[in-house]
Amino acid sequence: MSSNGSEHRSGNYEQESDTIQRFFRRPFFLSLTIGIPFCIFKLLFGVSAVRIGSSSHPLLTLFGWCVVAWAGADLLMNVGRGVLDLSGKPSSFDYCTIAQIGRIFHMPMVFLAADTLLSFSIICAMLWSGWIATLTLSESYLWYAATTLNLISLSLVSLYTEIRRA
Repeated sequence: MSSNGSEHRSGNYEQESDTIQRFFRRPFFLSLTIGIPFCIFKLLFGVSAVRIGSSSHPLLTLFGWCVVAWAGADLLMNVGRGVLDLSGKPSSFDYCTIAQIGRIFHMPMVFLAADTLLSFSIICAMLWSGWIATLTLSESYLWYAATTLNLISLSLVSLYTEIRRA
């Protein structure tokens, strides 16, 4: 009896674990916890570049608007992926413009990794340049929310993965 009961519990645990693991891999979860926060970092970086460049650096202003447009396109792609996932439909596009370009070369994941590197570089640039101090109060709260969502979800996924291995 005890082996049957433990097998039944073990089977339920595995099934529940697989469900949680699948949720962590869903486009909705990935867009919400990685893609959209990265878009917010890009957007605020672009806005900061426009703000700082507007007085006397027209090239910085132009660069900032290009980053804002890039962030906007990526945001639309991430929201689209999330909505399609929630409605049970497949997506014909990637999470971001850089990964979409990667599809041309049959390497979207490599290009997605490059986008991730750029996003982390943007975070570092905002911090080390001091531009983060130029954010308005509402922009700062948006930055905090994106950071919190991204880091806490990463930690939860890592913790869950390690618990499964134990």
